[in-house]
Amino acid sequence: MTLIQSYLPAIIFLIFSMICWGSWSNAQKMIEKNWRFELFYFDFVWGLLITAIVAAFTLGSFGTDGRGFLEDLAQANSTSIMWAIAGGIVWNLGTLLLVAAMAIAGMSVGFPIGGGLAWVLGIVVNFIIAGPQGNNVPVLFTGVALIVGAIYFCMLAYKKLAGTKEGTTSKGLIVSLLAGVTIAFFYGLVVKSLDPAYVGGGTGNLTPFTGVFFFTVGAVLSTPIFNYFVMRHPLQGEKLTMKDYASGDFKTHIIGVFGGVIWMTGMVISFMAIPKAGPTISYALTNGAPVVAMFWGVFVWKEFKGAPKGTNKLLTAMFALFIMGLVVITLSKV
Repeated sequence: MTLIQSYLPAIIFLIFSMICWGSWSNAQKMIEKNWRFELFYFDFVWGLLITAIVAAFTLGSFGTDGRGFLEDLAQANSTSIMWAIAGGIVWNLGTLLLVAAMAIAGMSVGFPIGGGLAWVLGIVVNFIIAGPQGNNVPVLFTGVALIVGAIYFCMLAYKKLAGTKEGTTSKGLIVSLLAGVTIAFFYGLVVKSLDPAYVGGGTGNLTPFTGVFFFTVGAVLSTPIFNYFVMRHPLQGEKLTMKDYASGDFKTHIIGVFGGVIWMTGMVISFMAIPKAGPTISYALTNGAPVVAMFWGVFVWKEFKGAPKGTNKLLTAMFALFIMGLVVITLSKV
């Protein structure tokens, strides 16, 4: 198994993970005009599974940093496995809601509100589970307060946009908030599945790669249940069936799979860095993803084009507070 052994490389890997977690939703944006988010989500999960398996049998099996994947699998206990699977199920429900929120309100709204709220609550949850882990607590929570401010400015910007664009409703805000509350708990659940020899706060006996694998199992097993329910009770549009999914062409399916590959690459890298950075900093940095998603949504996809006067100031404040919060949280490691 290969893990990151120094703090600075761990931070670099976590920043790369943040970019992955902030960019995967571009896959959905590329095909959303002709392909509903519910259909995209099936392919997205296949991408998660493929990447988790490849990582387990490569980085998770070669190296000198502990047990290889198959060796770890043989000694894994059921409690540890269930914690990781539970993390996957919780994450899956929250991320499906986040994808729905982005389909309704756009990347630059759904991600900052849903992802930002998950970021704040997740830091608190991981702090409770793992303790300070060498963090300066006042500095850490000053960063959290800055992120809360950023979420508030995003909501104000969205409110301005909602008054000018047809179909932009409060439903996007509500679904984003629900997504954030749900996603916040997944990371701590997976951390509990890990061997404390690798990460503070762990109470299980899995290596990071095995934890990520069973997290993915939870996501894969719960997708047919969650996603089929949403297909039959859609937030927008007509009901969908598996015939609709089968009608997609190869390119459409591959784009969805690629989105899953990008997200899971970020997950694997973040858990490689956990032993050195600790779960609180790892979660805080990787979930800086809303900053990346806002960049894509505002500057590439032009989701606020034509918004009323004053919106740009709110977006500027949102960007500034998110970035300041990200920097302050990083500096909280003492």
